[in-house]
Amino acid sequence: MVLTVDPAIIDADVSRALSEDLGDGDLSAALIPESRSALATIIARESFVLCGTAWASACFHALDPDIELNWLVSDGEEVAAEQALVQIQGSARAILSAERCALNFLQTLSATATVSARYAALARNSRTRLLDTRKTIPGLRQAQKYAVRVGGCENHRMGLYDAVLIKENHIAAAGSIAAAVAAARANGDYMVEVEVESLDEFTQACDAGADRVMLDEFSAKDLRTAVAMRREVELEISGSVDAERLADLLDLGVDYISIGALTKHVQACDLSLRVIEHR
Repeated sequence: MVLTVDPAIIDADVSRALSEDLGDGDLSAALIPESRSALATIIARESFVLCGTAWASACFHALDPDIELNWLVSDGEEVAAEQALVQIQGSARAILSAERCALNFLQTLSATATVSARYAALARNSRTRLLDTRKTIPGLRQAQKYAVRVGGCENHRMGLYDAVLIKENHIAAAGSIAAAVAAARANGDYMVEVEVESLDEFTQACDAGADRVMLDEFSAKDLRTAVAMRREVELEISGSVDAERLADLLDLGVDYISIGALTKHVQACDLSLRVIEHR
């Protein structure tokens, strides 16, 4: 599993965030003498799986390349309440101006990694692989999908460009499942997945030669029937998947379960930055 993100993507994420926050300049930080330096730390206020250190570091370095950061924990490690995460030393103005954006990245990506880690733990002894979806924060697709990987789950397609997923509206516009799959095959050598909502559509997707079939919002009975009917096709379950339901779904032995909650139903982790000393 690749646990890296192109640095150019991180820089672009950080540039957008800082531009949004700083605008024409930080009026509050301007009250501090330009020559003043500070030592600060970021502290966890609850337990969670840390994620987003590269984004946080980039926030500070974008405003002062000479700022020194000493991370005490790494992405993927679980931290405890009141645990120090990093020590930051450098320009007081830069530290305070970058503070909110750095914390926003950390609280959001750590939340995503923490939720993903909880689901990954539930599937630890299963052959089924847990996937995220495209239900991510706009502009932070790569960041959130990185956090999913840090938490121990896996990524579905990154976007509309790297795999074909034929959904209800595609089928309606194409005329049929068979026509949609045939058009996908003619357009290039991509993995072709079909989302189906009934056993009849499941049969059509298999007959059409889909690589993977997504069983969306199937009842427990229909899921068992589809698994029993399976051919040489990968099976994925989606729709209304939560932690309580996951155990029963894992018992079916399908290849994948996609879970929108990994990125969509996250609550930001609680952390704060504190200036320890200045001079």
